[in-house]
Amino acid sequence: MKRTFSALLLAACLLLALPAQAAQAAGFARGRTYAGEFSDLTPDSPFYDNVTALYEYGLSNGKDGGTFGPGDPVTLGQAVIFAGRVRGLYRDGDAEAALAYRRETTPGALAYLRYLQAEGALEADFVGGYMELYEPATRAQVAHVLARVLPEEVLPPVHGELVTVAYSSRRFISDVSEYTPYYQDILDLYRKGVSTGSDASGSFLPGEPITRGALAAMLTRMLDPALRIRPQWDLSHLYSAAGATLPDLVEPGEFVPSPSTQEELESALRYMLAQGSDQLVFHLPGLSEEKSRQLMDQSLAVMKDHCEQGYNQVHCTWSRELVTLSFSAAGAGRRTQEYRAASIEAAAAVHDQLWEEGALRLDMTEKEKALVYYDWICDNCAYDYHAKDDSLSHIPYSLFAKKTAVCDGYTGAYNLLLKLEGIQCSTIIQGDHIWSVAILDGTEYHIDTTWGDSGSETLYDYFAMTPQQSMKIHAEKSIL
Repeated sequence: MKRTFSALLLAACLLLALPAQAAQAAGFARGRTYAGEFSDLTPDSPFYDNVTALYEYGLSNGKDGGTFGPGDPVTLGQAVIFAGRVRGLYRDGDAEAALAYRRETTPGALAYLRYLQAEGALEADFVGGYMELYEPATRAQVAHVLARVLPEEVLPPVHGELVTVAYSSRRFISDVSEYTPYYQDILDLYRKGVSTGSDASGSFLPGEPITRGALAAMLTRMLDPALRIRPQWDLSHLYSAAGATLPDLVEPGEFVPSPSTQEELESALRYMLAQGSDQLVFHLPGLSEEKSRQLMDQSLAVMKDHCEQGYNQVHCTWSRELVTLSFSAAGAGRRTQEYRAASIEAAAAVHDQLWEEGALRLDMTEKEKALVYYDWICDNCAYDYHAKDDSLSHIPYSLFAKKTAVCDGYTGAYNLLLKLEGIQCSTIIQGDHIWSVAILDGTEYHIDTTWGDSGSETLYDYFAMTPQQSMKIHAEKSIL
């Protein structure tokens, strides 16, 4: 039997012709108020807020008989009609703008399809024939139909990093792969707060038919930022720093047996740190006592730049043409390695705790994360006014274990936390004071946790200073 296509069969059960609703600069206008028009929808119904919003935006009058049928399947044609209406609201302020593309004796859904194609929101070959519009729409197909209905400035990705990390772990959205039809469009729904999937692990069920309630949810989240959702996935295990080591935090250098420049010395010292060693042996025949002291001073200056490593003392010995540099922490003696291991373990515990508590989140910028650690340092340490040159307060261990430190202890602990977060940082020294220099979201900032903790309350003037601000402030304060 020959099948005929009826626009009424395709669309009347879902939509009625509605007055055009204007798209406003601040968003989309709800032109009416839901007052119980759907007898099968109650406040405790799934997608209640979304279905009522769909009605209020003027995108659906429901089904015949005064119901909505939230659990009923949606055809591909119906999904196209809804998408065309949303595009019409955005592009023309008229949900029925697509009807200008309707021709006599052609199905109504084709008008919306042609409209979306003319707008560049769907490809010309999206459907092979109009009979496909009768078929139940899969969730993957709907993701593709919705993908380009609104531009990114209207519907921006707000959970990009969270979704990327979760998806890459293969523990979330695991039923979607690069072989899944329209998989990028599916992931975009998660990134834009339009979908979080169907279960705790974010399964999308791409090949399953979509229901009217689920489609209503996606559509209204596109229109109303207040309805968009954030995946409530526990990704703390993906960010745990447990087991991290101090060598992990050093960009490896190359060993240079006879360094003749500052760059070669820095490279050799980074090689030592990355190897987890505390000694370097150089071949430097005829090294004078003056040159050896210069070598030690230069080496300690490099260690200041890596003060999170907990080395602030060096011992030099000669044996014929070989010179051995041995690093330790002043006041720690043979317990230097014990204190270093305790520092990284404590820092990792702080890192994990802040993630587990939600103080650190995937949607935060590096600057925001750096501020969280700044607050933690200032809240959990007191300046050691009784510290001497051989005090443990000069290394990160003291801040984590004893809650006291001086500037190099503050800075070392702070840089240790930043590096566990993957944030690039170093130090700067002026006189007998040291503070952090960090690259946050591509911009260089100076951060002085010591001075930030110098009042009865945390002082934020010393967080995220520009280099110019920092040098001016530090120069002025050093004169006082």
